[in-house]
Amino acid sequence: MTALPWLEPSSQFPPIHTALDEPNGLLAAGGDLSPEMLLRAYRHGIFPWYSDGQPILWWSPNPRCVIHRDHLHISRSLRKHQRRHAWQVTFDQCFEEVVTACAQRGPEEGTWITPEMHSAYCALHRLGHAHSIEVWDAGRLVGGLYGIAIQSCFFGESMFSTASNASKIAFWALCEQLYRWHYSLIDCQIENPHLMRLGAQNLPREEFSTLLQTGLNKTPAHNEWKFDPDLFSDV
Repeated sequence: MTALPWLEPSSQFPPIHTALDEPNGLLAAGGDLSPEMLLRAYRHGIFPWYSDGQPILWWSPNPRCVIHRDHLHISRSLRKHQRRHAWQVTFDQCFEEVVTACAQRGPEEGTWITPEMHSAYCALHRLGHAHSIEVWDAGRLVGGLYGIAIQSCFFGESMFSTASNASKIAFWALCEQLYRWHYSLIDCQIENPHLMRLGAQNLPREEFSTLLQTGLNKTPAHNEWKFDPDLFSDV
């Protein structure tokens, strides 16, 4: 049995090609969730994912789920829903509330957003690296998602919805906005039926790594995180 590398906070991550095949993508354990270590992980295509009672586990699965705006599938019914309800979309208006809502999904879905993870990503938000997308119905938060942005790469972490279609609209808004800002990569990490219906696809780890390096060397075309409402003016 292969021994899993144990990391100290100052450790460098092992090469991602050394990640286990089973469980798929498990690379290392240990370290911490400091902003420095988290950002170092994302720049190498690695993310933390673990449950209460476990050490911090670091992953780089193969294949990797991503979405490109050209493959984004927005159904006629979702467009009709947004025209009818005209839900408002904002960026970075209530990051902590979005993370909390993502952590409070139903027991059948489970959550890996431990209090330690919650604090770590809120710290990244205060430093300008983590961002939220919110969907509002008459001033009530009904859906959203959050993730990490580094150069022209966005790494999605989790989404939630308390009203039908709200998380889909958050994801749709994110993809359209990042396309306008010339982002190179939207990382969805691991596939699920919800993402695949929206047009996500799986890439081999090597192809993902090449796309990641391209995105890390490209500066996006924006100065602040703010949703452009005109993106939904003709849905």
